[in-house]
Amino acid sequence: QVRLVESGGGLVQAGGSLRLSCAASGSIFSTNAMGYYRQAPGKQRELVATITSGGYINYADSVKGRFTISRDNAKNTVYLQMNSLKPEDTAVYYCRFTGPLTYWGQGTQVTVSS
Repeated sequence: QVRLVESGGGLVQAGGSLRLSCAASGSIFSTNAMGYYRQAPGKQRELVATITSGGYINYADSVKGRFTISRDNAKNTVYLQMNSLKPEDTAVYYCRFTGPLTYWGQGTQVTVSS
């Protein structure tokens, strides 16, 4: 079992920044992937960014150049720095851990006002 504890999120004006973090604990395989997905009201959950334990990174096109994902393998923690936020970034952001099973965090609300 893997437990994910998310922090960060909140309300910010358009153009502002927020930082999310997600710490994993429990049965952690050395080879894994962590990342964030988001779900806006009435929409499907979608990929935001992922990073593997080996450092491979994938971003959704909609956040490239604005969001930066990073991780601290020693702490099994992933970070998502979100800059130049737009109202369309408003969603519940979910941390995901895969290795080899998939686990989800409880989600954190990000609201960007115009």
